[in-house]
Amino acid sequence: MSSEHIIKSYDEALKSLKTQILEMGALASRQLTTAIDAVIRRDSGLAAQVVGGDAELDRMEREVSALVLRTLALLQPMAVDLREIVAALKISADLERIGDYAANIGKRAIVLNQAPPIQPTLALARMSRLAEKQIANVLEAFDTRDTRKALIVWTQDEELDEMTSGLFRELITYMMEDPRSITPATHLLFLAKNIERIGDHVTNIAESVYFLVEGTYLAEAGPRFQKPSPSDTSAPKEA
Repeated sequence: MSSEHIIKSYDEALKSLKTQILEMGALASRQLTTAIDAVIRRDSGLAAQVVGGDAELDRMEREVSALVLRTLALLQPMAVDLREIVAALKISADLERIGDYAANIGKRAIVLNQAPPIQPTLALARMSRLAEKQIANVLEAFDTRDTRKALIVWTQDEELDEMTSGLFRELITYMMEDPRSITPATHLLFLAKNIERIGDHVTNIAESVYFLVEGTYLAEAGPRFQKPSPSDTSAPKEA
């Protein structure tokens, strides 16, 4: 195999991986949006679409895994090319898990829709919008190889955690005041936890983007970066 053909094959494989990751990310985000819409609108048919759509993300992850294996076997990449391939494999796994959590929300929505409405579903919508924004930002960071944007996503995970804790406290209050709300409130607790776990996987993707570009792990970045407050949209400042 000539060096020119090897380079072309590398480029084609990496371009294909990047395209598939971005398509997976877009689908995962849509799944989350639709799942929360199903909860807010109490639309079990919409929720069922999300549950059924999870198979497409599973299929896409298998395609990424197959392409990674072929590339490793035939092209034997090194250095940054190898990091790109490993990062694509890890990111696809995180995106597939995001899809799983969206499907879980859809399943819960179908059950929840059988109970009387409960007010904190609006808080879920706010959490979902934040998670969707984080997914969009981390995908852009992956697309543009922007480590600073990845760092912002990584540090802002605390905001979603705080929203989850706030909703938990609110739901516990509901259950204490009205025992009839215990069943729907419990379902909402699980829904909130699913969104919070989606945020964790987005954070994983941000770490993969950082490793892809820098060749080191965020955990090894040390005190070079200060965590901004959840409302801070500026880039992390170097010490």
